[in-house]
Amino acid sequence: MDWKKALKAHVAGKPTRSEEEKRAEETQLFTELYCQWKGVQPNRQVGANSSQQHESFKSIPKFYFKLPAEDEVLQQKLREESRAVFLQRRSRQLLDNDELQSLWFLLDKHHTPPLMGDEKMINYEDFLKVSQEAGPKCKTYFTATVFAKLLQKDPYGRISIMQFFNYVMRKVWLHQTRIGLSLYDVAGQGYLKEADLENYILELIPTLPQLDGLEKSFYSFYVCTAVRKFFFFLDPLRTGRIKIQDILACSFLDDLLELRDEDLSKEMQESNWFSAPSALRVYGQYLNLDKDHNGMLSKEELSRYGTGTLTPVFLNRVFQECLTYDGEMDYKTYLDFVLAMENRKEPQALQYIFRLLDIQNRNYLNIFALNTFFRAIQEQMKIHGQEPVSFEDVKDEIFDMVKPADPLKITLQDLINSSQGETVTNILIDLNGFWTYENREVLVQENPVDDLENFGEGEEV
Repeated sequence: MDWKKALKAHVAGKPTRSEEEKRAEETQLFTELYCQWKGVQPNRQVGANSSQQHESFKSIPKFYFKLPAEDEVLQQKLREESRAVFLQRRSRQLLDNDELQSLWFLLDKHHTPPLMGDEKMINYEDFLKVSQEAGPKCKTYFTATVFAKLLQKDPYGRISIMQFFNYVMRKVWLHQTRIGLSLYDVAGQGYLKEADLENYILELIPTLPQLDGLEKSFYSFYVCTAVRKFFFFLDPLRTGRIKIQDILACSFLDDLLELRDEDLSKEMQESNWFSAPSALRVYGQYLNLDKDHNGMLSKEELSRYGTGTLTPVFLNRVFQECLTYDGEMDYKTYLDFVLAMENRKEPQALQYIFRLLDIQNRNYLNIFALNTFFRAIQEQMKIHGQEPVSFEDVKDEIFDMVKPADPLKITLQDLINSSQGETVTNILIDLNGFWTYENREVLVQENPVDDLENFGEGEEV
């Protein structure tokens, strides 16, 4: 038998079906199999309207709402207006200043004697009395859980009315701030993009008395400086967005709003990244490094950062790994660099530097990587007329300090867990940092107070 002819005859004898008929047959087969799996009668329609026919779907609410596309202007406007109305309603549910003052008077009126020193206390029975008189807005604060959290070692089972009032004030402030930040959440997904946070801080500047002296021409640089700290520490994976919840949980917003205090001391301003003196200091350093005044920093210009003792190998890695434009660094990239250099004890800064030290992209540092960077330290020691230190000795000291899980590899987590990340990075990337570490005992003997405070700093800014 000629199978080829027989097959052709069989195919020729079958009626030709259209694509629609094929799809209909496929759908019918799928429907039958799906009905068997779900235990539904085959004669019931399974498709677009099945959710309306099946009893279980009547009790399941819709939980996914697709965001409108960019060209769906009307839906976007409707969403924005709906969110604005919702946030206004939530804002009205918060205690205002008059209501907070009334709450304090009620707490003071119903305090439970005797006094604990100069502090007034209140027991749970009086606590509930205040709850009844305070009104519906205060109900969420007058719970047994809150009372138990604030309960200290008072022999009468009372809590401090001042501590409770401060707790209420803090909760109200957090809710107000969350609503304020949510107004800039364009997507309405609970996070802020860089442009959203820039708009928030820009509109916040006029409300901060400590920034009154800033010229408007500097506003864009100030906003960039402030926003970079949020994103450097809260977005280490560089996703381009930060959860509003993370912004509220960290202390950066407290530092920023601290600038509302007109009597903020000079020392506090200098230690606050968001203050005018701090922002001007960082921007002034950038301008001083920019010798050709093109608004960008070359590798040679960046080499003068701090004490000017960062090794060429490390600087090469900075320009290899970080975002540059025609081989030069812009102000935003420089800010990330400064935040990493000035906060080397922090995990996010160590992550930044570790990525530069990991020349083989293996997610760990081996002896080869350590030797690559320390060889540059040895070369600089020779240039300065110093006897180079043996790499073997330094390598052993680093591994002894870090105590990695693998005796031949140092991971980022090893570095963070050891609490020696700042010292290790100083040894590998900065001649001045290595010299400070190598002479730490002599420095402590000469000036015990100052050098204990500056131990391992490795740079002057």
